[in-house]
Amino acid sequence: MWTQRWQVPLYLGAIVLAGIVGLTVPAAGPPLARAIGPVLALLLYATFLGVPFAAIGAAVRDLRFLTTVLALNFVIVPAVVFGLSRFVSADAAVLLGVLLVLLTPCVDYVIVFAGIAGGARARLLAAAPLLMLGQILLLPVYLWLFVGPGTVRLIELAPFGEAFGFLIVIPLAAAGLTQWWARHRQAGRVLEGTALGLMVPLMMLTLAVVVASQVAGIGSQLSTLLLVVPIYVAFLVVMVPLGILAARVARLDIPAARAVVFSGATRNSLVVLPLALALPEPLALAALVVVTQTLVELVGMVVYVRLIPRLMPAPAVRESDATYTRRNHEPKSTSDPL
Repeated sequence: MWTQRWQVPLYLGAIVLAGIVGLTVPAAGPPLARAIGPVLALLLYATFLGVPFAAIGAAVRDLRFLTTVLALNFVIVPAVVFGLSRFVSADAAVLLGVLLVLLTPCVDYVIVFAGIAGGARARLLAAAPLLMLGQILLLPVYLWLFVGPGTVRLIELAPFGEAFGFLIVIPLAAAGLTQWWARHRQAGRVLEGTALGLMVPLMMLTLAVVVASQVAGIGSQLSTLLLVVPIYVAFLVVMVPLGILAARVARLDIPAARAVVFSGATRNSLVVLPLALALPEPLALAALVVVTQTLVELVGMVVYVRLIPRLMPAPAVRESDATYTRRNHEPKSTSDPL
């Protein structure tokens, strides 16, 4: 399918075009911002359609992968974030925005990007509830340590639960029901082809909606927000070797190792944004700091889907390995899809 072959240029084109629209028609920002959640939920529904539910069950039992993802996100990442955040520690709003977004691992479109790069989507999906629970419990702890107890009292964590239900539970349940219907109608191949065909257009739509809705707000505070761009870029750069090292220490296979790298680098900006928007006026800039990370990360993910498969190439598959992977629904090794 030509869209799969040209997906990276298509994603970059969607980002550039959306940036132009967002800057030239700033009035479109608020309605587009309201569309982010539904569009992302639709993208995740299409993603879950392509994940065999039998593979999710096996992924839940993969304790080595789950332990690696949790250790990377809740032990290694906080140490990295603390060091990087010291460069903006003089501005409370900027510091809080950086901490909010970088301390929270992504549980939604990380599955999409990791899958594009040949990562283990099913295992990331199985890790999503643990990652969400971990950040709900540990974010207040890290904020208390990094900025003090007064700031923690200003943050309402309810949006985490709402986002998890809307972006994970509902699309996952809908995908499960669709797969069940397709099996009974003997339409499995049609469903698989439909899901594959939808992925690139839906990812383009998601990128475009996010960028077009937020770029004007960033432009209004550009001089201040430029200070955090190097921090976000440094985070993306640093998490590549750290993720690779963590995966090697855990002796994970290539799809799982790629998924670990993506999980460590991708942040929960779309879920954290409502928390930042609810902050009092003196800290209002934190929301734009979060949005800036989203834009930097989207470009970074487009680079990642090319870079990570080259840094972590898949070994040649023997015939016996291919038989095993077909039987277990989860590729043991994956070639670069791009």
